[in-house]
Amino acid sequence: MARPKSAVHDLRRDEILEIAAACFAAQGYPVASMNDIARACGTSKARLYHYYESKEALLFDLLDRYTQQLLALIATSEAAAERGKLDDLAALHALVRAFLLEYERAGTRHVALVTATPYLAPELRERILDRQRDVVSAVMRHLRRAYPERFTPRNQSALTMMLFGMINWTFTWLKPDGPLSYEAFAEEVIQLLEHGFSGPRLPA
Repeated sequence: MARPKSAVHDLRRDEILEIAAACFAAQGYPVASMNDIARACGTSKARLYHYYESKEALLFDLLDRYTQQLLALIATSEAAAERGKLDDLAALHALVRAFLLEYERAGTRHVALVTATPYLAPELRERILDRQRDVVSAVMRHLRRAYPERFTPRNQSALTMMLFGMINWTFTWLKPDGPLSYEAFAEEVIQLLEHGFSGPRLPA
């Protein structure tokens, strides 16, 4: 019978995933090698293969965990909105804030999701894409509830992807030491959803 994995083993796996995500973000998935990841982890490539049989297996575990985390974020936000008796609009605003807080915290894991998913084998890629579709569907549901007169079966996908277009690529330009924080940007997104570009300017 196989021995159960120890807490130390799981902790080390988490550390490897964090370091691998940083390598993928810095070098790009095709360029970053298991040697690079092992070196960054301060271990040998043989030891790294003890945890993951291939670079693809490592990437899949990283994306599998992260997409599960995004679905958990939605469930947590919905539960908090229900406890707080938020209306549909306030619940959507809370979800936007939660996503951007997660994107800031996740950093390189989010970069890996939006840039490295195409490099997975088809069956693995489809599993990650299915979970991403679940995330998009959940956000679409929130948008329809918040703006029932604006959303129709014809435009709901386009409008939902407009929101994701605003927030998904923040890692390319929204820098920690820049003039705008993720928290402040979340409020800008909410302001844009509510009033478009004609809305009042937010206080600095």
